[in-house]
Amino acid sequence: MAEAVLAVDLGTTATKVIAVDRNAGVLASAEHGYPMRTTPSGEATHDPEVVFQAALRALAEVAAQGHRVRALVLTGAMHTLLGLGSSGMPVTPSLSWADNRAVAEASRLRGTPEGRALHRATGTPVHPMSPLVKLAWFTAHGITAHSWCGLKDFVALRLTGRLATEHSSASGTGLMDLRSLAWHPDALAFAGVRAAALPELLPPTTAFPLVLDVPGIPRGVPVVLGGGDGPMANLGVGAVVPGVAAVSMGTSGALRVVRDRPSVDERGRVFCYAIADGLWVSGGAVSNGGVVAQWAADTFQVDVPTLLREAEGVPPGAAGVVALPYLLGERAPWWDPDARSALIGVRREHGRAEITRALVEGVAQQMALVLDAVRSVAEVHAVRVTGGAFRSALWGSVLASALGLDLEAAEDSEGSGVGAGLLAWYALGELPDLRAAATLIKPTHVIKPDAVAQHYYARHRPVVEQLYEALSALGF
Repeated sequence: MAEAVLAVDLGTTATKVIAVDRNAGVLASAEHGYPMRTTPSGEATHDPEVVFQAALRALAEVAAQGHRVRALVLTGAMHTLLGLGSSGMPVTPSLSWADNRAVAEASRLRGTPEGRALHRATGTPVHPMSPLVKLAWFTAHGITAHSWCGLKDFVALRLTGRLATEHSSASGTGLMDLRSLAWHPDALAFAGVRAAALPELLPPTTAFPLVLDVPGIPRGVPVVLGGGDGPMANLGVGAVVPGVAAVSMGTSGALRVVRDRPSVDERGRVFCYAIADGLWVSGGAVSNGGVVAQWAADTFQVDVPTLLREAEGVPPGAAGVVALPYLLGERAPWWDPDARSALIGVRREHGRAEITRALVEGVAQQMALVLDAVRSVAEVHAVRVTGGAFRSALWGSVLASALGLDLEAAEDSEGSGVGAGLLAWYALGELPDLRAAATLIKPTHVIKPDAVAQHYYARHRPVVEQLYEALSALGF
């Protein structure tokens, strides 16, 4: 009977559980989806109980495969927030990173000396995604709770009976001091909460025994607290050595590189989040990734694969169409929730293929701007990629050309789930250190830049910045 740890990845649209062996192999998996409630006012929330039940079903399905379960480990989308009553049950929905209702609170803080100081101290940019400003929004609206936590913390509470979080997820809240690894007093004051209302802060390798009955998993199995999905994705693709960045591209996207000390850039363009054991990631997330292709498919009433294949036939530059693809506002490097999309240069002869190509190129150019920002604090000479977008040849080719780097990809990489699994094996004493992930994860193929496209994107990238600044000045 093979030994495995079961990694629970609490995503934005589904929870996926994978069984990971000590060599980073995926032995089994199960996935259960759930809705996210969205409204025109900027709400983007989940029912925490629905998410928890999806996790239980996926755990039971994977456990039924018959592997010997050594531990459970948790990862999931960062920047979530929900309130709990004194019984530990939710009294609010779980706010997603995409919940934008705290725009006013973020605007009040961003760009001020206090906001810049908090970004430097906590590593989290001032943006409505941040639990820091979400809590300020709750406070401003008179919404109270006995305690506050992230969605992953709530699932851990239900599994173990302990309300705790770890330094990785906490470093994405805007509330934790990166150097002291304690809740930051000035951040707490801005948010209007006391430290006692927040979970206990612990290392990501901390484990508590399972106290819940889950079919196929014995009580008492260690539940490792784990970490945020972004930092865990670096582990999961082996991007844990200096100079090797991880890029994930699903609905949204991100680029992160590992460092051995926490810091952000002077211009406040990048975040800094913890992995574990003295490793940190610096990087930036973009709100718009594969969502732009889905939007185009919905608009043109065609399926995404067909539309992307059509766009492959359009030369670099999209026949003169330039897209600022800010359908969901934008995060790095602008951190501007009010940013609007724009299509510039459209003429009568342009159709859905040119517009789709321009949207994909716009996302890739935004990721290249993130890379420029990351390079102000760390060297980047190689990129490991993961995410559903790379099932399309167009996404891989355009992104490699925009970044000007080879993209090292693994087939069907589970990214965050594998990373969390390796963290659990490390916590069990079965890995010598976390950098061992770099030797366990081997890319299966390389996506190379196209020389002509690379030259074109580099020459036109300043245009993207100029268009964003011009449209922002006009109130768009």
